[in-house]
Amino acid sequence: MKILVIGGGGREHALAWKLKQSPRVSKVFVAPGNAGTDLEEGIQNISVTAIPDLINFAKKELIKFTIVGPETPLAEGIVDAFRLAKLRIFGPNQQATQLEASKDYSKEFMRRHSIPTAAYATFCDPVEAHKYLEKIGAPIVIKADGLAAGKGVQVAMTLPEAHEAVDSMLISNTMGGAGEKILIEEFLEGEEVSFIVMTDGHNVLPLATSQDYKQLKDGNQGPNTGGMGAYSPAPVITSELHKKIIQEAIDPVIKGMAEEGQPYTGFLYAGLMIGKDGAVNILEYNCRMGDPETQSIMLRLKSDLSILVENAINGTLNKVDAEWDCRVALGVVMAAYGYPKMPRKGDIIHGLLEFMSKGKSEEGHHIFHAGTKMGGKDNKEIVTAGGRVLCVTALGDSIKNARQRVYDISKHIYFDGKFMRSDIGLQ
Repeated sequence: MKILVIGGGGREHALAWKLKQSPRVSKVFVAPGNAGTDLEEGIQNISVTAIPDLINFAKKELIKFTIVGPETPLAEGIVDAFRLAKLRIFGPNQQATQLEASKDYSKEFMRRHSIPTAAYATFCDPVEAHKYLEKIGAPIVIKADGLAAGKGVQVAMTLPEAHEAVDSMLISNTMGGAGEKILIEEFLEGEEVSFIVMTDGHNVLPLATSQDYKQLKDGNQGPNTGGMGAYSPAPVITSELHKKIIQEAIDPVIKGMAEEGQPYTGFLYAGLMIGKDGAVNILEYNCRMGDPETQSIMLRLKSDLSILVENAINGTLNKVDAEWDCRVALGVVMAAYGYPKMPRKGDIIHGLLEFMSKGKSEEGHHIFHAGTKMGGKDNKEIVTAGGRVLCVTALGDSIKNARQRVYDISKHIYFDGKFMRSDIGLQ
């Protein structure tokens, strides 16, 4: 069978890489993909990105099914369009994607269905927002309502920081349309974890647990990014807490969406804050897998991903289970100079091809590409093409062992302005 993956980041590279391992899969197309997917055997990039053109491509190539990686095409209605064209696709429809596309919608949904989350208020007027801040105080969280590529959240530890964040979004328009409406949200303390499931609208298949690092610098300092690293599993999630998360954070969403006439199918990501007392609060819902969590999760997945997805599309997810490597997987992001605000593009990545060609690559690790493309001399060199450039991911018998392998591999790869955190998994 042939499969189409929509997207061009590290998450999509990991999904395509895992899908191609199946003996059932003859070819995986990635739209638009990156330099990493372009170099993988059995995976082919296509330049098609418009939804009508993707539909025509899927029909022409007899694509068995399509998986949507990023949130933007979901919010644009790609699932609705594919289904209308009688094409099989895995992902939530446009209305269901509002769980991520609008934080205000998501919060109201959680309120309607008694899902635990932080108290909040919504504002479009900066004057009213500033008044509210003076009343509530800090620390406080400021969120852009719309899609902001993981960069629309500002945790303000002081009132001046909070006021600055409000002005940045509502007056300076730094988030564009995503920040025309903002949420001011209660600050929650605890340990943040990622909990991702697959669902067919009724049945739920939890994936391996994970934790990511959203802030740019060591010690969780600096601005929020799309993610600087992750590991799986997350030790904080015990078997008892796992059950509690399903009961309080996942099942109510699936049931609630169905009750409201919008059955949710696809990947569902719950960003959770686990309190010291074990209380679970929802920080956000995303309508796709997390990045860079996907890279670690896919490295641990032993089951055939194509079978899992096909059962999810067929509504028979209850008939399959996922098998996981018992080892820890850890990934560290290499980011471009200037990330996250103004990442520089076009820097040649040295050591990557040499590392692979000299046999230094060994079982149990993979370098997943995100912001890369072919360029340089004769278009035969890999160059930076985005903020998060690579995610070096490895398995180990412990977090310590996995992180040692990752950082050892990372020493072989260099590009001008390369930046990465040195403390992923250190705690």
